[in-house]
Amino acid sequence: MAYDAGGYGGRDYGGGYDDSYDDRPEFRDGFRDLQPPEPGFDSANYVPDVVKTFVVYMYRHIREKNVYEIHQMYEGSFQKLSERLFKQSNWPAVEMIAPYVDNDHVFCLLYKEMWFRHLYARLQPTIEQRCDSWDNYCNLFQVILHGNVNMQLPNQWLWDMVDEFIYQFQSFCQYRAKLKQKTDHELAFLRQIDEVWNVVGVLNYLQALIEKSMILQILDEEKDGNLTFTATDGYDYHGGTNVLKVLGYFSIVGLLRVHCLLGDYQSGLHALLPIDINQPGVFNTVIGCQITTIYYYGFANLMLRRYLDAIKSFNQVLLYIFKTKQYHQRSSQYDQILKKNEQMYALLAISLSLCPHPKLVDENVNNQLREKYAEKMLRMQHSDEAMFDELFSYACPKFITPAPPNYDEPLVNFNQDAYRLQLKLFLSEVRQQQLLSSIRSFLKLYTTISIAKLASFMDVDEPTLRVALLTYKHKTHVINNDGSVLSNADVDFYVDDDMVHIADTKTTKRFGDYFIRHISKFDEIINDLDRVQLE
Repeated sequence: MAYDAGGYGGRDYGGGYDDSYDDRPEFRDGFRDLQPPEPGFDSANYVPDVVKTFVVYMYRHIREKNVYEIHQMYEGSFQKLSERLFKQSNWPAVEMIAPYVDNDHVFCLLYKEMWFRHLYARLQPTIEQRCDSWDNYCNLFQVILHGNVNMQLPNQWLWDMVDEFIYQFQSFCQYRAKLKQKTDHELAFLRQIDEVWNVVGVLNYLQALIEKSMILQILDEEKDGNLTFTATDGYDYHGGTNVLKVLGYFSIVGLLRVHCLLGDYQSGLHALLPIDINQPGVFNTVIGCQITTIYYYGFANLMLRRYLDAIKSFNQVLLYIFKTKQYHQRSSQYDQILKKNEQMYALLAISLSLCPHPKLVDENVNNQLREKYAEKMLRMQHSDEAMFDELFSYACPKFITPAPPNYDEPLVNFNQDAYRLQLKLFLSEVRQQQLLSSIRSFLKLYTTISIAKLASFMDVDEPTLRVALLTYKHKTHVINNDGSVLSNADVDFYVDDDMVHIADTKTTKRFGDYFIRHISKFDEIINDLDRVQLE
């Protein structure tokens, strides 16, 4: 029976697993006392006994569809073996382990996927290895799309496949864009491989996985209560396979990420429409997927001026991390979780500076935000462009230029061009909104005020103020995915002749939430006191 162990991992996010697994008979002898290999050790052509045991048992568990055991080996033993035996070297070549797994084609493709992921994480891949990894992903996805793959794999592993596939595409684009450092051999090689890690190929594979898996139809039918894809976390408890369906599901998130890396935020959000991020879903079962989904969803909304959606989504995931991060402290990727956490706090600070709606933010998240960015938020609210530049540069994705360069022109590095373009567009938006903060603060003080009086308060002439008021209306209204117009404004007004009339924006205070929070806090204090042993 398939079972999700509930651990977390991947390139950017790690997680726990059952330590007792490595005390089982197949790993007890020779695992705990493993010593680092001697200098000059040829890991590619030698298979230690413990690695032989690892691949044999991994192969057996995959054939038996034992998802729990697969997860423990993938998330636990593979990481420990990598740390102790292959910290600065590759795992044994697939040709060396193939005889121990009956030369099984699908298992060898899965092993190579892990092999290349380890290479990217620990070492610096050569251009030939980048090409080989692309070929392996193509072969693996072709088998999944067109073969008869009848196996169950942990959601964590399936997410890591999609996550790593996009990461390596992103890495190749950055690598290709640094032309000044390239040798003649690398340049000659690059001229011949335009189809390798091609953006169209990457998007086509993600789209093919979505279409072949019929995941869009599955999610639609689930809304009508006909299927239980989410209830079973995507697993098939009737002897079937979860691989294609779950890969298709995660590819939806993958499309969001790729489109955001390309700067096409509208297409990214459109791709994510089948997944309701406000409801529990399979993306919640893997913390790496959950953080990636919300990070790119929030960032895309920020760039499209949908600040309310950005604030709500960042608050959602930051509150989750705040409450659960202690459970991930043993993870080898714990530092990466914290880094993404810090980036999202920076994006939340930007969003609240451009669209002050602090009531949308949970008290715990708001306290953390004030500790980290109170001073910087104050400067951003006073239109400090340098501060917007600093936080955006820290928190934005690593944008890519997907098109190959013209190798006949003078060789220059263009790996930062996409980032500079997005930064330029963002700062241009900030400049257009530089008077809005002052307008907002004055309008909150009045129910009616003349154009002349407001202009004198703001030290601008009346025509400039009228343009600024029109800008305020424009910048606080956005088009939603369904074509409707949404307002981000916390202050609404209209102009009649030379008078500005401000709508009553007073909201009823929600005393109930305040008392509920403090009742919960007192309950926690009482429980802590009850556990104290008095002498």
